[in-house]
Amino acid sequence: MRPATEALIVIDVQNDFCPGGAHAVPEGDAIVPGVNALMREFPAVILTQDWHPAGHTSFASEHPGRAPMETVEMPYGPQILWPDHCVQGTPGAAFHPELDTDRADLILRKGFRRAIDSYSAFFENDGTTPTGLEGYLRTRGLSRLTMVGLATDVCVAYSAQDAARLGFEVELRADLCRGIDHEGSLGRALAAMRERGVVVH
Repeated sequence: MRPATEALIVIDVQNDFCPGGAHAVPEGDAIVPGVNALMREFPAVILTQDWHPAGHTSFASEHPGRAPMETVEMPYGPQILWPDHCVQGTPGAAFHPELDTDRADLILRKGFRRAIDSYSAFFENDGTTPTGLEGYLRTRGLSRLTMVGLATDVCVAYSAQDAARLGFEVELRADLCRGIDHEGSLGRALAAMRERGVVVH
């Protein structure tokens, strides 16, 4: 078992982000056995869950004439439009059935406010509205974080960079992540994480 100050953060390993899902990440399900094995090493495990209400403003279907992967301007800044995904209470929003959710100390749901998206496990996309995860980690004395999950170049990258900005030690297990890699987004995300001080393995 790792030291009591370490936590594993498992980002959005949900059906809609796995093959066959509404917003599938290539080979998203391939990481599940390795993530389950890694959980056994950590004294604390936190799972995040994308949890959108129907009609979320980040869905392309809410913007007539727009398509997924286009960018629009929202009150909080640029927003990529996505296919409808991880709608609250639907099978797509559920964790992958083989993920060991029983091992989780905390399940943090994000993106549940209709008017704003939340890539990061720490903040809404305005960069200032907190999810509460920072406080949870600090009150438990958890200062070193290992990140895994989906997708490397979106929710994992935002979470890792925010954690580093907040002063946590952050490691990314790239072998236990998968990315969308839209027009080079994976390479840019990895570079941004390293620049922020995230250790990428």
